[in-house]
Amino acid sequence: MSYISSLIAGFLLVLVSVSASAETDVCAPFRDGVVDESVLSMMLSAADQGHLYRIKPSTSRIGFCVDSPIGTIQGQFNDFTGGLTFLQEDAATDEHALVKVNTASLETKGVFIESMLKGKNFFDVENYPEMLFVSTGFKWVSETEAVLLGRLTMHGVTREVGFHVELIEEPADSEDGQRILVRATTLIRRSEFGLTALSPMVSDSVNLCMSVEAVRHDS
Repeated sequence: MSYISSLIAGFLLVLVSVSASAETDVCAPFRDGVVDESVLSMMLSAADQGHLYRIKPSTSRIGFCVDSPIGTIQGQFNDFTGGLTFLQEDAATDEHALVKVNTASLETKGVFIESMLKGKNFFDVENYPEMLFVSTGFKWVSETEAVLLGRLTMHGVTREVGFHVELIEEPADSEDGQRILVRATTLIRRSEFGLTALSPMVSDSVNLCMSVEAVRHDS
C-alpha cells in the first residue's frame, strides 16, 4: 500500500471530534477503565511521535435517521470526543481509534421528539450518558472505500459493527495543515441495543452516518 493509502487507512479509523481547546492528552476521557490502558498508552506514544489526527468539530457531523409513521426522524449529536493513532506501514503496533459521544447532546428538529428520544424508552441519557466506539480492524474494498470494524457500546450493550467508509477528498494542504474528508455509514438494529420502544411502528433499522474532516495534529 502506498504512503497516501496508508495515510488514508489510518485516518479512516477516526470518526471522532476534538475541540481546539482540548487537552493534549486526548486519552483523558477514556481512562478509569473505560478503554484498555495498553490502547491508551499506544495512542499517547503516537501523539508524541506526531501520528495523531484530530477532527475539526465545526465541519464534522455524527447523526442518525430512522423511519417512523410521521416520516424519517433525523438526529445529530453535538458533543463527541476521541482520537486515532496513525503509524507507518512497518510499525509493529496496530492502529487504534476511539470515540465517545455525549448522548444528552442529541438534537432533532422537534422538541417533543428530542425529549422522547432522550427519555427512558430510547437513549435514556440519564442512565446511559455516553456511547463508545473502539475500533478492532480495517479492510480495504477499493482505493477509495473500506470497512471499519469495531465495538459500539450504546444503552449499556456492546455489539460488533462495521462502517462503510468512503474517501471524499484525498489528503491536501490547508491553512490548518494537512486535511482529509471522509464519510462513514452503517446500519444497526436498535433492538440489539435494548431500544425496543414503539416497535414495529418505528423501524428497527437505524442508519448511523458520519461526515468527518480531520487535520494532522502537531504536538
